[in-house]
Amino acid sequence: MAQAEVGAQLEQRARRERGFRYYMRRFARDKRAVVGAVILSAFILSALFGDDLGPIPGFAPYDAQAQAFELLEAPTLAHPLGTDNIGRDLLSRLIVGSRTSMIVGILGLSLAAVVGLPLGLLGGYYGGWIDMLTQRYIDVQWAFPNFIIAVMLVGIFGLGLQNVIMAIFLAYIDDFARVIRAMVLAIKEEDYILAARAQGVSNWRIMYRHIFPNAMPPVIVVSSVFFSAAILIEAGLTFLGLGVSPLTPTWGTVLNDARPFFSRAWWLATYPGLVIMLVVLSVNFVGDAIRDLNDVHEYDPSVTGA
Repeated sequence: MAQAEVGAQLEQRARRERGFRYYMRRFARDKRAVVGAVILSAFILSALFGDDLGPIPGFAPYDAQAQAFELLEAPTLAHPLGTDNIGRDLLSRLIVGSRTSMIVGILGLSLAAVVGLPLGLLGGYYGGWIDMLTQRYIDVQWAFPNFIIAVMLVGIFGLGLQNVIMAIFLAYIDDFARVIRAMVLAIKEEDYILAARAQGVSNWRIMYRHIFPNAMPPVIVVSSVFFSAAILIEAGLTFLGLGVSPLTPTWGTVLNDARPFFSRAWWLATYPGLVIMLVVLSVNFVGDAIRDLNDVHEYDPSVTGA
């Protein structure tokens, strides 16, 4: 009996390993996704180890706030991306600023998912007055663009990193609730859900054991789109002077500082814009690849050698 159990465990582990290798091979076939993953990994590393605040020495060439006499200097070997109007190294500011921009997007969307996913799950499964209340909230918030909602919330709460995160959190609750609700409405009518109900399985177990895991792949895909939009919202708010403190290096802060010098120093606005564009494209490429990996109609036998 023990040998049979051990054999079953080994077989299950082998299936998981084969499945992982299969997904990795399919992911590697998508060149855009591979390039996006590499670029995104580089920005994540710069966010983690961009300066000397952590246990590992940072790789930013200069202090992001250090001023020098090279004012508005074009890109050189000493300053590969040039300097700003008070002599700060632009490359160092972009590297260090990636931490704040990433934190805003990740924390804001994580909080929105923690609140929005249960709302959509409960409303889609139970229906009735629970679904009516959640849908009315979603309809009201869906009537306004997320950026406008973020501007309004920042105007209410004030400036600061925490308030920008709170604004993104509140702006995206309805998006997560709407996506998972649509999946729940389709999944709860499947035969295996009806069979679980017939066997007396509790509603909570059905939701979190059967429905929620099967509804997550589309949520993961749209989360990549939401993350890109959250970074753009943070950059837009800071560019308008409604985001984090001007003393905090972020991509939006660098763009805001470059406004008076667009015609004299092209690099001040060009490189931050390219950084934001690369991150947004990379996240979208990886999100598209994850969508294809979870699409059963995209099966390619040549990947597994069948």
